[in-house]
Amino acid sequence: MTVIKHALPNEVEGKVALVTGAASGIGKAIALLLHARGAKVVAEDRNPAVEELARPGLVPLVADITEDGAAERAVGLAVEQFGRLDILVNNAGIIINKLVIDMTREDWERIQAVNATAAFLHCREAVKAMMPNKAGAIVNIASYASYFAFPTIAAYTASKGALAQLTRTLALEVIGHGIRVNAVGVGDVVTNILNDVVDDGPAFLAQHGEAAPIGRAAQPEEIAEVVAFLASDRASFIVGSVVMADGGMTVTAG
Repeated sequence: MTVIKHALPNEVEGKVALVTGAASGIGKAIALLLHARGAKVVAEDRNPAVEELARPGLVPLVADITEDGAAERAVGLAVEQFGRLDILVNNAGIIINKLVIDMTREDWERIQAVNATAAFLHCREAVKAMMPNKAGAIVNIASYASYFAFPTIAAYTASKGALAQLTRTLALEVIGHGIRVNAVGVGDVVTNILNDVVDDGPAFLAQHGEAAPIGRAAQPEEIAEVVAFLASDRASFIVGSVVMADGGMTVTAG
């Protein structure tokens, strides 16, 4: 992996960001990188470990993003603490590995609630806060599973497909207000998302990532770099895109 050693610009300096699923993995890497690049950040997660991120300019919020009022509370906290909201990153996500015939309705609806519905609710409330400022950026964490599939991940692929289409449609609705909506189509990233599915989630993802043309899985910080770019004014002409950061997986899948 190439290590970037030169100084990077404070590309989101002065902006206010809200990041969901920020207690670990990709979300934590995003929250910390945005903060390091000059943003004020609200880091939201149901896991109380998110409180460990607390520092000047980075406020943790322990909340279940699927609950009624959670999105309103998160956006409201950003405005209350920092005066505005400029960036939303819908990162929180979960997965289940079951064949459709073995999946319960509760299994299905739980995946949709976290990966799609909560993202919709946070987008809706974020747009309300951004519109008066005629500016903003929303970055949704989608997946190569937004387009490709393999057995046992129907609920996940459906939710990530929905997130990709939410990204495109909302982008058309709000670009006239100066708000850009994009997504990152991530591949295998070494995180804990599979810990409830396999014995060692990070090790499984690291091994599974070897099937990508690049020959490895990503580290969370690599995805955070893409998010920081899309959230910044440097990406001012990118609207409604799902930017693939999957090591080439979608080039060969199918």
